[in-house]
Amino acid sequence: MKKRIYRATKVKELNLGKLQEQVDGNDIVLAVDVAKEDFFAVIVGNDQQVFATLKWKHPVETNFLLDIILKELSWSSLEVVMEPSGTYGDSLRSQFLNAGIAVYRVSPKRCHDAAEVFDGVPSMHDAKACTIISRLHQQGLSKEWPMPDDAQRELTASIKTLEIYDSAYHRNINKLEGLVMRFWPELTQLLDLQSATLLELLITYGVPERVAKNSTQARRLMSRVGNNFLVKSKKEAILKSASSSLGVKSVKAEQEQIQELCIEIRRLQQLCRQAKRRIESLTQGIDSVRNMSEVLGKMTAAVLYVVLGDMQKYNNAASIVKTLGLNLREHSSGRHKGQLRITKRGSGLARMYLYLAVLRLIQKDAVIKAWYQKKLQRDGKVKQKAIIAIMRKLASALWYVGQGAKFDSSKLFDVNKLTLQSV
Repeated sequence: MKKRIYRATKVKELNLGKLQEQVDGNDIVLAVDVAKEDFFAVIVGNDQQVFATLKWKHPVETNFLLDIILKELSWSSLEVVMEPSGTYGDSLRSQFLNAGIAVYRVSPKRCHDAAEVFDGVPSMHDAKACTIISRLHQQGLSKEWPMPDDAQRELTASIKTLEIYDSAYHRNINKLEGLVMRFWPELTQLLDLQSATLLELLITYGVPERVAKNSTQARRLMSRVGNNFLVKSKKEAILKSASSSLGVKSVKAEQEQIQELCIEIRRLQQLCRQAKRRIESLTQGIDSVRNMSEVLGKMTAAVLYVVLGDMQKYNNAASIVKTLGLNLREHSSGRHKGQLRITKRGSGLARMYLYLAVLRLIQKDAVIKAWYQKKLQRDGKVKQKAIIAIMRKLASALWYVGQGAKFDSSKLFDVNKLTLQSV
């Protein structure tokens, strides 16, 4: 195989006259390898001939590149293809889209796997990556990459905002658990860490000895916050545990630490609720979200809509499973049979919400609950595998639900083999 040489020219040092002659009247592809600052690109023709390999500093030299591509070169048609790298390439992508140029994307995984196949050398660098991106695009292995509309962007941003609050909330809950187990270990046996009663009790008093010292006021506080959900016997058990706790005696700074942490958790709880209400409001008029929400809940349906988009664009149910990273992969050779595992190449956030939706369905759907329990009875089957199996089946069903079909769990499993009980 002939050795390939990759040399990139700085965009401001291009021989523009020569490039104009090569490009004149041709259909060309601009393949871009995106980075934080050091961008590389190749300009190729339909016959895969590389007219130029160039590099520039983004964003300071990007306008210079755009002037060359959009104003100086007399191409017949132009397509831009990029390997997405987070959001680093979005500004360049939007400039081409605003100019009416079609933009495509190539999967980074596909590009990585093609490195050695392309020229027999396993190494990968920016100039080579551009050439591979252009080749994959010309082989039809890219997808068009338009900018989402304003409504989609608003919904996506709202979900990302919820992620900010939710991740901070759960980090702080974990911190609180450690502190409670040190200073008042009995409390988590009586109240959930996320309950308003527990948080307000700790915000007011911080540590068990102060609760015991102010038992009358603490009882009133629990009655006010817990209302009818907190029975009298549990209130008395909390007060008793405060006076006889095995926890470490705290100093003032530790008490203040617990109080501040609980104040922050309550603040994040409120922000999460507000963000969820906003998301539900934004998705209220979307048919596929409304259809999925009957099965999954409003939040899960909204997240899946952001990740999956319109269900009408998918050819079959298997496409949904693959997009969510729930399709199976196997590594087997000869007599060795590898385990089947999901690829996890889709959105982790979408899988998390789908996972939580399955846990809810196991509790309330008689068919799913019966199948799950039967699955666990088989030798060697663990809960996680059973839940993932239901996630895969549910993902397939969503293709039909998103297009208006009524969800029926009995169509996902062989009901005749199940022992159904009322839930």
